[in-house]
Amino acid sequence: MLKTVSIKETAMGKYFNMLMEDVRMKEGLTACMNCGICTGVCPSAEFYNYDPRQIVDTVQTQDDRAIEELLKSDTIWYCGECMSCRPRCPRGNTPAYIIQSLRSLSQRLGFFVYSEKGRQQLALKRTIGHNIVNTGYCLMPELIDPEMHPEQGPVWKWIYEHDRDVFERFGDNYRQEGPGAVRKIDDQSMAELHSILKVTGCDEFFDNLEKCSEQKAIEMGFEGADDEYFHHIYTADNGTHQ
Repeated sequence: MLKTVSIKETAMGKYFNMLMEDVRMKEGLTACMNCGICTGVCPSAEFYNYDPRQIVDTVQTQDDRAIEELLKSDTIWYCGECMSCRPRCPRGNTPAYIIQSLRSLSQRLGFFVYSEKGRQQLALKRTIGHNIVNTGYCLMPELIDPEMHPEQGPVWKWIYEHDRDVFERFGDNYRQEGPGAVRKIDDQSMAELHSILKVTGCDEFFDNLEKCSEQKAIEMGFEGADDEYFHHIYTADNGTHQ
């Protein structure tokens, strides 16, 4: 027997239910009373057009159109995940957890490509993500290119160009086998890491970011999600975020 689905069910709750599959959402949303304390203590709210109180309020409505607008917006990418909101909420909510759930769902559904800040997720995947896959580290000195990080200044440029000489002085086996903070990760550990990434769905997740970005790049007039597109999303700023 077919289940009768009401109009309300088709218009409300789809995205909310998908969000509630995320444990962070279950932990982060209890009973928001819209007091605004989270916004008052939020560092991002001071600098960006960003209001965690409004975001939590929108999610609580379970309105699919409103939540989809959030998933496609720049707004959910402004959170710095500092967790200042977590200990302040009088009702035990954690807006940052809700933001994390929204981000994950946006990436999963391909909605991240609709916004300027969202499209930068490909840049994160191809920098930090690739660093983890290839080296086992989020960051390695050799991977922080001064041309991509001019804010590091001329001293870093010199260190970057003389990294082996500099870091080997600390005896940390820089890029070599053995103990040390920036040692070369052994092959067995890297194989285990790659196995974890596959089993947990990270490989599939990365592939989806690439696929959605490829489609968006072509739509925007690029030949694909190539280096030109990468540099565009890495540096683009339409000036509307603050």
